[in-house]
Amino acid sequence: MSVTLRQLEVFTAVIDHGGFGAAADHLRMSQSAVSHTLAAFERATGAPLVRRSPAITSTVLGEALLPHARSVLAAARALEAAIETHNEKDATGLVRVAAPPTVSHRLIPELFALWRTEIPGVDIRLFEGSDAELEEWLATGAVDAAVLIDPDPFPSGGLLLAGDDFRAVLRRDHPLAAGGRIELEDLLADPLLVTSSGCEPQIKQLHAMAGARYAPAQRVHEVSTVLAMVEAHLGVAIMPSLAATMLPDTLIMVELEPRLGRRLVLTGPTDRPWHPHVTRMRDIAHKSMGSRREA
Repeated sequence: MSVTLRQLEVFTAVIDHGGFGAAADHLRMSQSAVSHTLAAFERATGAPLVRRSPAITSTVLGEALLPHARSVLAAARALEAAIETHNEKDATGLVRVAAPPTVSHRLIPELFALWRTEIPGVDIRLFEGSDAELEEWLATGAVDAAVLIDPDPFPSGGLLLAGDDFRAVLRRDHPLAAGGRIELEDLLADPLLVTSSGCEPQIKQLHAMAGARYAPAQRVHEVSTVLAMVEAHLGVAIMPSLAATMLPDTLIMVELEPRLGRRLVLTGPTDRPWHPHVTRMRDIAHKSMGSRREA
């Protein structure tokens, strides 16, 4: 069976963008070319990879092949970048970086601005997801790098970007907002609002440390929705301190006891060589952190 990189690009683009037209726009191909390329790939595999109706979804075979296709494409991008580096050409190409929403809001803008200045020819794309999604995307090659939360073991070559801790998110007129550090038990009288897009495992751990029952009143996906619900007097939340910049003026963060910290680590994949641009991005971030410490 002969499979080309273009066929893999088309296959993943159709799935990722949910259609042939969107995939064609992304790849700068005609829709007809995208359709013919995917059809050729399906003939090579001997079975359909994509369901066309009622919506674009992968078949069982397509689902099985998708992570392999992503891994091959990630390796190909890394190979091209390695050749580019060896020939001392200016860095170009695409690098995909994943991060949790609470990290994206504060750390990622600073890093992206730094990388854009230092390696302007590289197109760096951000993907937001939960902790579990980030690890899967990194392993399958859907992304080239990720900011992981408390990776265990610490990845070889990884860079510790920052650390923070979990705190209560309250309205400023909440009775507990007036004091200093509060006990987790003090929050139990209010409905707990939790986002499922990240940090829930740590919030569960925090309850276990306090010997408290974990019983969220609401679980929603978006962090912004949780904050809006706290604003509307519907409950309280627990979030990492880095998320403080996301809070509207009506809300406040208060330190919690017991204290639970977390480490934010920039890393590439553990089971294959890093994309050369990711290595350079890590070194740029590390140098910048060192400069700030010296200042």
